[in-house]
Amino acid sequence: MLSAVDHVQLAAPPGSEDALRAYYRDVLGMEETPKPPLLAARGGCWFAAGTVRLHLGVEEDFRPARKAHPGLRVTGIEAYAHRLRERGAVVVWDDALPGHRRFYSEDPVGNRLEFLEPDPART
Repeated sequence: MLSAVDHVQLAAPPGSEDALRAYYRDVLGMEETPKPPLLAARGGCWFAAGTVRLHLGVEEDFRPARKAHPGLRVTGIEAYAHRLRERGAVVVWDDALPGHRRFYSEDPVGNRLEFLEPDPART
């Protein structure tokens, strides 16, 4: 039986690790976690915040995920959106999901990310 999502993997182009670190660590506030040595040799980087785990893996024929995306639950969505904008990230609000506040952003290689917070007043 399934019990949890262990991690979400997103693709990235070769050589983008520094830009990914700047975004996931410095903009989103995640912590980089070490990759096992055999996997580290493949490039990419891993990040965590609480129970959220995102793995960025190098893909030679990289194309950003513009539709497929992780939905990341946040607390204090207004303040978090402000944090992202202050650090140069684009924030696009979307009111189409009942019971939630949410916005979209993109990482530096063009992968779509959704940030959402439950809001019972928005049913």
